[in-house]
Amino acid sequence: QVHLVESGGGLVEAGGSLRLSCAASGSFSSIDVMGWYRQPPGKQRELVAIITSGGSTNYADSAKGRFTISRDNAKNTVYLQMNSLKPVDTAVYYCHALLITPISRSYVYWGQGTQVTVSS
Repeated sequence: QVHLVESGGGLVEAGGSLRLSCAASGSFSSIDVMGWYRQPPGKQRELVAIITSGGSTNYADSAKGRFTISRDNAKNTVYLQMNSLKPVDTAVYYCHALLITPISRSYVYWGQGTQVTVSS
């Protein structure tokens, strides 16, 4: 059983900051890619940022220059520091992880989602 537990969402004014965290626990050997996706109201889920186990990152254009993704491999945790937030960033943010099992199979897991609301 694997769990991804997110925290850090909430309500913030435009221009403010939030830091999301996502901790993975359960039975797995390692975590390859971790990342964050979001689903704005009435829209499809979209990539925000991802980070590999080696620290390579990739950001959506909307996140570049404002958001920073990082991870602590020892804690199996990924973070998303979000600065200069805008109302358009309002969405449910989902943690994503590609986990490697003891028999070298990979599975994608998702967190339950955390609401981020940015007021104007």
